[in-house]
Amino acid sequence: MVFGRARTNRLRGLKNCTPPMSQTAGSRTDGRRPEQLRPFSVTWNPMGFALSSLVVLTGRTAVLCSVCLEDKVPRWRKGEGLGWVSAEYRLLPGSTPQRQSRELMKLSGRTQEIQRLIGRSMRAALDLAKIGPRTVWIDCDVLQADGGTRTASITGGYVALSLALANLKADGLLEVDPIVSPVAAVSVGVVNDVPILDLPYVEDVAAEVDMNLVMNAKGEFIELQGTGEKDTFSDAELASMLAHGRKGINKLLELQKAAISAG
Repeated sequence: MVFGRARTNRLRGLKNCTPPMSQTAGSRTDGRRPEQLRPFSVTWNPMGFALSSLVVLTGRTAVLCSVCLEDKVPRWRKGEGLGWVSAEYRLLPGSTPQRQSRELMKLSGRTQEIQRLIGRSMRAALDLAKIGPRTVWIDCDVLQADGGTRTASITGGYVALSLALANLKADGLLEVDPIVSPVAAVSVGVVNDVPILDLPYVEDVAAEVDMNLVMNAKGEFIELQGTGEKDTFSDAELASMLAHGRKGINKLLELQKAAISAG
């Protein structure tokens, strides 16, 4: 757990440092227990003009999250007195072993699906009536992708959002805190017939089952995305994945709280 300056070796490329997938049932590529999160860290304020910004690292996945405010709402929202939260997500060139082309004129289906997920997750954290007729923008740009970019974007995005709203309240632009409940996200899956938590890329591509969980601090689900990639899964495996996911979310909520205090 690190809050402050990021260690540069955490951001090295993945092409030559991704370990081979273990063939031993129950073992993991990085030696973690099945229910253990990857190392988590936050580096604050890499962008001076945003309301708040950070780089969140989960293992070797790194995402730049920034928050900006716009004094208007979407056209269909006008006249309701309610605010809005919207998100954008991109994989940057150089974030993967093979260069990602910039998505300019047309977004891929994957990008659209992920940024909508981030937006839904952030809106679930807030009472939009307390924002007023404004739009809060959360931008999540993946600097390095090693699995779990959408879950890291949600977890880091909430941390950045929380500090941005605190800054707005301190400046008198918000009368009350609009946060209803903190939100975090994590991946779970089944690899070599073993349910595991927080999958890096090498485990994600080998997973028989892949699932993403988004939850709030009340223990309620905001979203479940689960797929039998290579096999079906049983009630027992689902229960085990959900148990790992709840444990991971609870730990991430603690880490978010510490990061916000350090920000």
